[in-house]
Amino acid sequence: MNAYSRFCKPVLFCICAFALAALPVRSAAQMFQTGEVLEYEVSYLGILLGTIKMTVERADTLRGNNIVKAKADIDTAPGIPFVEFHSVFESWMDASAQYSHQFLSSSKTKAGWEYTRYDFLPQQGKIHIEEGIKTTKQKEFDILSPKRWNDGLSLFFFAREFVKSGRYVNVPTAINSDTSRTLINFRDIQRENLTLNNVKYPVKTLYFKGEAKWKGIYGLEKDFEGWFSDDDARIPIRAKMKVIIGKVDIQLVRWKRANWSPPQGS
Repeated sequence: MNAYSRFCKPVLFCICAFALAALPVRSAAQMFQTGEVLEYEVSYLGILLGTIKMTVERADTLRGNNIVKAKADIDTAPGIPFVEFHSVFESWMDASAQYSHQFLSSSKTKAGWEYTRYDFLPQQGKIHIEEGIKTTKQKEFDILSPKRWNDGLSLFFFAREFVKSGRYVNVPTAINSDTSRTLINFRDIQRENLTLNNVKYPVKTLYFKGEAKWKGIYGLEKDFEGWFSDDDARIPIRAKMKVIIGKVDIQLVRWKRANWSPPQGS
Protein backbone atom coordinates (compact mmCIF):
# COMPACT_ATOMS: atom_id res chain seq x y z
CA MET A 1 0.00 0.00 0.00
CA ASN A 2 1.58 3.34 -1.05
CA ALA A 3 1.90 6.46 1.06
CA TYR A 4 -1.02 8.28 -0.51
CA SER A 5 -3.24 5.28 0.15
CA ARG A 6 -2.21 5.26 3.79
CA PHE A 7 -2.99 8.98 3.94
CA CYS A 8 -6.37 8.88 2.17
CA LYS A 9 -7.83 6.16 4.37
CA PRO A 10 -7.44 8.23 7.56
CA VAL A 11 -8.83 11.25 5.66
CA LEU A 12 -11.95 9.32 4.68
CA PHE A 13 -12.32 7.90 8.18
CA CYS A 14 -12.07 11.40 9.61
CA ILE A 15 -14.77 12.63 7.25
CA CYS A 16 -16.92 9.70 8.22
CA ALA A 17 -16.21 9.59 11.93
CA PHE A 18 -19.31 11.50 12.99
CA ALA A 19 -21.55 8.80 14.43
CA LEU A 20 -23.66 7.17 17.18
CA ALA A 21 -23.71 4.83 20.13
CA ALA A 22 -26.59 3.30 22.12
CA LEU A 23 -29.23 5.29 20.29
CA PRO A 24 -32.90 4.40 19.87
CA VAL A 25 -33.56 1.80 17.17
CA ARG A 26 -35.35 3.06 14.07
CA SER A 27 -36.97 0.95 11.39
CA ALA A 28 -35.12 2.75 8.61
CA ALA A 29 -32.65 5.60 8.30
CA GLN A 30 -34.39 8.80 7.31
CA MET A 31 -31.61 10.26 5.18
CA PHE A 32 -30.96 7.29 2.86
CA GLN A 33 -31.84 8.02 -0.77
CA THR A 34 -30.91 5.53 -3.49
CA GLY A 35 -28.93 7.22 -6.26
CA GLU A 36 -27.56 10.00 -4.07
CA VAL A 37 -24.05 11.10 -5.08
CA LEU A 38 -21.90 13.47 -3.00
CA GLU A 39 -18.51 14.65 -4.27
CA TYR A 40 -15.82 16.22 -2.08
CA GLU A 41 -12.46 17.88 -2.66
CA VAL A 42 -9.60 17.42 -0.19
CA SER A 43 -7.18 20.36 -0.06
CA TYR A 44 -4.35 21.88 1.95
CA LEU A 45 -3.67 25.64 1.84
CA GLY A 46 -5.76 25.85 -1.29
CA ILE A 47 -3.88 23.04 -3.06
CA LEU A 48 -6.14 20.25 -4.28
CA LEU A 49 -4.89 16.86 -3.06
CA GLY A 50 -7.69 14.53 -4.12
CA THR A 51 -11.39 13.80 -4.44
CA ILE A 52 -13.89 11.55 -2.67
CA LYS A 53 -17.21 10.51 -4.21
CA MET A 54 -19.91 8.91 -2.05
CA THR A 55 -22.75 6.96 -3.70
CA VAL A 56 -25.84 5.29 -2.23
CA GLU A 57 -26.27 2.35 -4.60
CA ARG A 58 -29.28 0.33 -3.48
CA ALA A 59 -31.37 -1.22 -0.73
CA ASP A 60 -30.79 -4.96 -0.45
CA THR A 61 -30.51 -7.89 1.96
CA LEU A 62 -27.40 -9.61 3.36
CA ARG A 63 -27.52 -12.74 5.50
CA GLY A 64 -31.22 -12.09 6.08
CA ASN A 65 -30.71 -8.47 7.15
CA ASN A 66 -32.16 -5.40 5.44
CA ILE A 67 -29.20 -3.30 4.34
CA VAL A 68 -28.23 -0.25 2.30
CA LYS A 69 -25.21 -0.59 0.00
CA ALA A 70 -22.96 2.46 -0.37
CA LYS A 71 -19.63 3.11 -2.07
CA ALA A 72 -16.81 5.67 -1.83
CA ASP A 73 -14.34 6.30 -4.67
CA ILE A 74 -11.11 8.06 -3.67
CA ASP A 75 -8.62 9.47 -6.20
CA THR A 76 -5.58 11.70 -6.39
CA ALA A 77 -6.04 15.03 -8.08
CA PRO A 78 -4.53 15.46 -11.56
CA GLY A 79 -1.03 16.90 -11.39
CA ILE A 80 -0.07 15.54 -7.96
CA PRO A 81 3.60 14.51 -8.54
CA PHE A 82 5.07 11.04 -7.97
CA VAL A 83 1.82 9.35 -6.96
CA GLU A 84 -1.36 8.03 -8.54
CA PHE A 85 -3.96 6.44 -6.34
CA HIS A 86 -7.39 4.91 -6.60
CA SER A 87 -9.32 3.21 -3.84
CA VAL A 88 -12.88 1.97 -3.43
CA PHE A 89 -14.64 1.49 -0.10
CA GLU A 90 -17.93 -0.44 0.00
CA SER A 91 -20.23 -0.79 2.99
CA TRP A 92 -23.26 -3.01 3.52
CA MET A 93 -24.81 -1.13 6.44
CA ASP A 94 -27.93 -1.95 8.39
CA ALA A 95 -31.09 -0.19 7.17
CA SER A 96 -31.53 1.22 10.69
CA ALA A 97 -28.33 3.27 10.17
CA GLN A 98 -26.76 2.01 13.39
CA TYR A 99 -24.07 -0.52 12.43
CA SER A 100 -22.41 -2.36 9.55
CA HIS A 101 -22.76 -5.95 8.33
CA GLN A 102 -19.87 -6.01 5.84
CA PHE A 103 -17.11 -3.70 4.60
CA LEU A 104 -14.70 -4.02 1.66
CA SER A 105 -11.67 -1.82 1.03
CA SER A 106 -9.88 -2.14 -2.34
CA SER A 107 -6.77 -0.17 -3.35
CA LYS A 108 -4.95 -0.23 -6.68
CA THR A 109 -1.22 -0.99 -6.32
CA LYS A 110 1.61 -2.20 -8.58
CA ALA A 111 0.88 -5.75 -7.44
CA GLY A 112 -2.80 -5.42 -8.30
CA TRP A 113 -5.90 -4.63 -6.29
CA GLU A 114 -5.20 -5.11 -2.58
CA TYR A 115 -8.32 -5.75 -0.54
CA THR A 116 -9.47 -6.07 3.06
CA ARG A 117 -12.93 -7.44 3.86
CA TYR A 118 -14.69 -7.28 7.20
CA ASP A 119 -17.64 -9.53 7.98
CA PHE A 120 -19.37 -8.37 11.17
CA LEU A 121 -20.91 -11.43 12.82
CA PRO A 122 -22.19 -10.45 16.29
CA GLN A 123 -24.34 -13.59 16.57
CA GLN A 124 -21.12 -15.59 16.30
CA GLY A 125 -19.30 -13.17 18.60
CA LYS A 126 -16.66 -12.09 16.09
CA ILE A 127 -15.45 -9.95 13.21
CA HIS A 128 -13.96 -12.02 10.41
CA ILE A 129 -11.24 -10.19 8.46
CA GLU A 130 -9.73 -11.30 5.16
CA GLU A 131 -6.83 -9.65 3.30
CA GLY A 132 -5.47 -10.37 -0.16
CA ILE A 133 -4.51 -9.23 -3.66
CA LYS A 134 -6.97 -9.52 -6.57
CA THR A 135 -8.81 -12.79 -5.90
CA THR A 136 -5.98 -14.40 -3.92
CA LYS A 137 -6.54 -14.57 -0.16
CA GLN A 138 -3.29 -14.00 1.74
CA LYS A 139 -4.45 -13.73 5.33
CA GLU A 140 -7.57 -14.17 7.44
CA PHE A 141 -8.28 -13.95 11.14
CA ASP A 142 -11.03 -13.25 13.66
CA ILE A 143 -11.44 -10.54 16.27
CA LEU A 144 -13.64 -11.85 19.04
CA SER A 145 -16.39 -9.42 19.97
CA PRO A 146 -20.17 -9.68 20.46
CA LYS A 147 -20.59 -5.95 19.73
CA ARG A 148 -22.05 -4.36 16.65
CA TRP A 149 -19.40 -2.34 14.85
CA ASN A 150 -19.25 0.56 12.41
CA ASP A 151 -16.82 0.80 9.53
CA GLY A 152 -15.43 4.10 8.29
CA LEU A 153 -17.85 4.49 5.40
CA SER A 154 -20.96 3.56 7.36
CA LEU A 155 -20.06 6.19 9.98
CA PHE A 156 -20.56 8.83 7.31
CA PHE A 157 -24.22 7.86 7.06
CA PHE A 158 -24.77 7.05 10.73
CA ALA A 159 -23.75 10.55 11.67
CA ARG A 160 -26.26 12.02 9.28
CA GLU A 161 -29.05 10.00 10.87
CA PHE A 162 -28.15 10.90 14.45
CA VAL A 163 -26.49 14.32 14.32
CA LYS A 164 -29.55 15.84 15.99
CA SER A 165 -29.64 13.22 18.78
CA GLY A 166 -28.28 15.68 21.36
CA ARG A 167 -25.89 13.09 22.82
CA TYR A 168 -22.20 12.61 23.43
CA VAL A 169 -21.49 9.25 21.78
CA ASN A 170 -18.77 6.59 21.97
CA VAL A 171 -18.80 4.59 18.73
CA PRO A 172 -17.20 1.13 18.29
CA THR A 173 -15.15 1.55 15.12
CA ALA A 174 -13.38 -1.07 12.98
CA ILE A 175 -10.35 0.39 11.16
CA ASN A 176 -7.00 -0.82 9.82
CA SER A 177 -7.86 -4.50 10.50
CA ASP A 178 -8.33 -3.65 14.18
CA THR A 179 -10.94 -2.20 16.53
CA SER A 180 -11.06 1.19 18.19
CA ARG A 181 -13.65 3.86 18.96
CA THR A 182 -14.67 7.34 17.89
CA LEU A 183 -16.04 10.01 20.23
CA ILE A 184 -18.50 12.58 18.87
CA ASN A 185 -20.07 15.50 20.71
CA PHE A 186 -23.61 15.86 19.38
CA ARG A 187 -24.64 17.43 22.71
CA ASP A 188 -23.10 20.85 22.03
CA ILE A 189 -24.14 21.29 18.40
CA GLN A 190 -23.91 24.87 17.10
CA ARG A 191 -25.88 26.33 14.21
CA GLU A 192 -23.64 28.20 11.77
CA ASN A 193 -23.92 29.80 8.35
CA LEU A 194 -21.16 28.42 6.13
CA THR A 195 -19.76 30.02 2.96
CA LEU A 196 -19.03 27.64 0.07
CA ASN A 197 -17.35 28.57 -3.22
CA ASN A 198 -20.00 26.85 -5.34
CA VAL A 199 -23.07 28.19 -3.48
CA LYS A 200 -24.18 31.80 -3.90
CA TYR A 201 -25.75 32.12 -0.44
CA PRO A 202 -24.72 31.19 3.13
CA VAL A 203 -25.52 27.56 3.90
CA LYS A 204 -27.31 26.72 7.15
CA THR A 205 -25.30 24.02 8.95
CA LEU A 206 -24.89 22.11 12.21
CA TYR A 207 -21.33 22.32 13.58
CA PHE A 208 -19.81 19.78 15.96
CA LYS A 209 -16.51 18.31 17.12
CA GLY A 210 -15.18 14.82 17.71
CA GLU A 211 -12.14 12.76 18.56
CA ALA A 212 -10.79 9.65 16.83
CA LYS A 213 -9.22 7.26 19.35
CA TRP A 214 -7.04 5.84 16.58
CA LYS A 215 -3.96 7.29 14.92
CA GLY A 216 -3.35 7.70 11.22
CA ILE A 217 -0.31 8.23 9.03
CA TYR A 218 1.48 11.60 8.67
CA GLY A 219 0.69 12.67 12.22
CA LEU A 220 -3.08 12.47 11.93
CA GLU A 221 -4.32 13.85 15.24
CA LYS A 222 -7.39 13.03 17.24
CA ASP A 223 -9.57 16.10 16.96
CA PHE A 224 -11.83 16.83 13.99
CA GLU A 225 -14.62 19.24 13.07
CA GLY A 226 -17.72 18.73 10.93
CA TRP A 227 -20.51 20.79 9.39
CA PHE A 228 -23.75 19.06 8.26
CA SER A 229 -26.68 20.66 6.45
CA ASP A 230 -29.33 21.80 8.91
CA ASP A 231 -32.25 20.06 7.23
CA ASP A 232 -33.80 16.60 6.93
CA ALA A 233 -31.07 15.33 4.55
CA ARG A 234 -28.27 16.25 7.02
CA ILE A 235 -25.63 16.15 4.30
CA PRO A 236 -21.97 16.57 5.35
CA ILE A 237 -20.91 19.92 3.87
CA ARG A 238 -17.40 20.36 5.27
CA ALA A 239 -14.84 18.73 7.57
CA LYS A 240 -11.45 19.71 8.96
CA MET A 241 -8.73 17.44 10.36
CA LYS A 242 -5.15 17.85 11.52
CA VAL A 243 -2.13 16.14 10.01
CA ILE A 244 1.58 16.80 10.45
CA ILE A 245 1.61 19.55 7.80
CA GLY A 246 -1.45 21.32 9.22
CA LYS A 247 -5.21 21.27 8.71
CA VAL A 248 -6.71 19.46 5.74
CA ASP A 249 -9.99 20.87 4.43
CA ILE A 250 -12.71 18.64 2.90
CA GLN A 251 -15.62 20.37 1.16
CA LEU A 252 -18.72 19.33 -0.76
CA VAL A 253 -18.40 20.53 -4.36
CA ARG A 254 -21.07 18.59 -6.29
CA TRP A 255 -24.15 16.60 -5.41
CA LYS A 256 -27.01 14.61 -6.88
CA ARG A 257 -30.03 14.14 -4.65
CA ALA A 258 -33.67 14.42 -5.62
CA ASN A 259 -35.38 17.59 -4.42
CA TRP A 260 -32.36 18.90 -2.49
CA SER A 261 -30.21 21.99 -2.48
CA PRO A 262 -28.14 23.36 0.40
CA PRO A 263 -30.45 25.05 2.95
CA GLN A 264 -30.17 28.83 2.91
CA GLY A 265 -29.04 30.56 6.06
CA SER A 266 -29.69 34.11 7.12
